[in-house]
Amino acid sequence: MRKIALLYNPSKEQACSIRDELNRLLTDGGIAVTHIAVDHATDILAVDPDIRFVELAMVLGGDGTLLGIARQLAPYHIPLLGINIGHLGFLTESEPSQLQPAVARILQNEYNLEHRMMLEAEVIRNGQSLAKFSALNEVGTGKGSFARMVTVDVHVDDVYVDTYRGDGVIISTPTGSTAYSLSCGGPIVSPNLQVMVITPVCPHTLFSRPCVIDANQTVRLTVRASHSDLGMTVDGQDGLHLLSGDEIIVKRAPYETTLVRWPDREFFGVLRSKLHNGNGDGPSPT
Repeated sequence: MRKIALLYNPSKEQACSIRDELNRLLTDGGIAVTHIAVDHATDILAVDPDIRFVELAMVLGGDGTLLGIARQLAPYHIPLLGINIGHLGFLTESEPSQLQPAVARILQNEYNLEHRMMLEAEVIRNGQSLAKFSALNEVGTGKGSFARMVTVDVHVDDVYVDTYRGDGVIISTPTGSTAYSLSCGGPIVSPNLQVMVITPVCPHTLFSRPCVIDANQTVRLTVRASHSDLGMTVDGQDGLHLLSGDEIIVKRAPYETTLVRWPDREFFGVLRSKLHNGNGDGPSPT
């Protein structure tokens, strides 16, 4: 019997009503359904170890909810279908108004699976590994909200690239190129490319520019500052306080996030719809 998981953000009231409607539509179609409420602290595999065997997981929330779930479930190759109950919903594939056609496509297996590369970041302090993180969008390192500038030395495959002085540096995936990196002047990268983007944040020079490198290369960031307000974040959600002199090693993760995509929905159409004027009211294609 086919089985699908419904992962929903309980802090969003609409998520609960959509969960109930999806449960009805899926069970009417002969699909077994499991429900899991998730927040930033939920260990999904501890709540339901059998989620590893579902056909896919429908994520009811915004991009933030999907990012947090992706970091947990990517190692198990569980496809994620996002139902947007957030603001932008760039990573999600369907809207609450489209539940019936979405379920119909699932019942008929009319969907594609798209694999998105992820990053692995390791923090090194005094030559010792302190922590490891994974990210679907980006790894960001730099100063806190009100601190002075930081200096970040960047090496790629142990070759010195540049020293950036400013608010910090972002290492993003193609998926993350339309997130924090984009707001800092980074390029938009097609999600099927296998690259990483190095983007300085508010650099204190006219000549610092983003850089695109191969996904199989390794980036080493060394953070230096005369103050203690330093940190590293992954996907803007998880992270660690840093000390001056800490190193962050960023490379391609050994697993990918799998997203459910409709055959008739393509990247640049979504880009126009979601990002034009910041409100999704872009012009129709001609």
